[in-house]
Amino acid sequence: MVKVAGTFGRSGVHDYILLRATAIILLAYVIYLVGFIAITEMSFQVWSDFFSLTLTKVFTLMALIAMLVHSWIGIWQVLTDYVKCTLLRGTLQFVLTTIAFAYVIFGFVILWGV
Repeated sequence: MVKVAGTFGRSGVHDYILLRATAIILLAYVIYLVGFIAITEMSFQVWSDFFSLTLTKVFTLMALIAMLVHSWIGIWQVLTDYVKCTLLRGTLQFVLTTIAFAYVIFGFVILWGV
């Protein structure tokens, strides 16, 4: 079996399963948010109270981590297919993955700061 350092999973099947699992988590999170927005009258206080719930914080953190895994695999697959210059591909992958990590870190700090 070929091991590639740029992939998140151990194989294509593992990446496939991770992509589907993270997509389900992200879909559930979007449904959770849309459901909340649909049944409540929005104000800053309601929104702040919603994000101060432990369930919402944990679910949001799960969604952020799912976004990181999903984007990492997607970035690797797209760049491997379409960017042939190794230096450019490596640079783009590093920059975009670093941005995804920054989203998770900032999301964690903002989320648990509420």
